[in-house]
Amino acid sequence: LWNTYSFFITYANLDKFNPKKHSLDKVQLTTLDRWVIAKVNQFIQTSELYYEKFELHKLMKEASILLDDISNWYVRRSRRRFWKSENDEDKEGAYVTLYHVLVTYIKIMSPVVPFISEKIYENLVISVYDNAPKSIHLTTFPNIDNRFTDNDLVEGIDIIKEIVGLGRSARNKENLKIRQPLSDIK
Repeated sequence: LWNTYSFFITYANLDKFNPKKHSLDKVQLTTLDRWVIAKVNQFIQTSELYYEKFELHKLMKEASILLDDISNWYVRRSRRRFWKSENDEDKEGAYVTLYHVLVTYIKIMSPVVPFISEKIYENLVISVYDNAPKSIHLTTFPNIDNRFTDNDLVEGIDIIKEIVGLGRSARNKENLKIRQPLSDIK
């Protein structure tokens, strides 16, 4: 969580990204952006159930899976978007998406990881919005944004992730480096 937050802050500060000037409604979102937002929507729903049933062990498992999706799938595949020298619609979409995902994630996780979520909230929200609640623990639980609910997209990307994982596993089994091109796949 901290590494993903640090990645975001580093590039957002370099580009002087201001979340007040952008919203999910007004930026061009890629398929990857829509996928990660849809994943967060699913997490909102499942986390509500786990909190209600006091099943924190299940919540933490889902939180770890989502965090892995955010950092090892979304951020890794979006890095070049953040690295671009010009601020274009694609870069803005990446910033707005990652900002939304991080803020939503820490709001959900704040009862379980109170101090780190508070620190991130102070920097991402309080420092930007004057009228924001003075603590993450005073915010409301996030609501699902039905505009970005897309179970088919989530399932499709998750299948792609599984295929990539199987390919990596096969490469490891055969001692083939990831960056070494293959002549064919059997």
